[in-house]
Amino acid sequence: MQVIVRDNNVDQALRVLKKKLQREGVFREMKRRKAYEKPSERKTREKAEAIRRARKAARKQAQREGLLPMPKKRELAPRRAPPRSF
Repeated sequence: MQVIVRDNNVDQALRVLKKKLQREGVFREMKRRKAYEKPSERKTREKAEAIRRARKAARKQAQREGLLPMPKKRELAPRRAPPRSF
């Protein structure tokens, strides 16, 4: 995974990296691997994840077919211009 540091702004690059790691599920995986997981707990977790995925897919399909309303699109706030330096 790569993040470009622009204008020596390491804080912003760190924020971007954390967001990418969050999206990829790295933090969730690290937390899961921190301690031993019994096989029965693993089966329970995987089953719950599968149910969650199936429900999400069914919800998306119902939205595409018009049975459920589509989610409202969030309006992005206009970006502020960076302060000018003279």
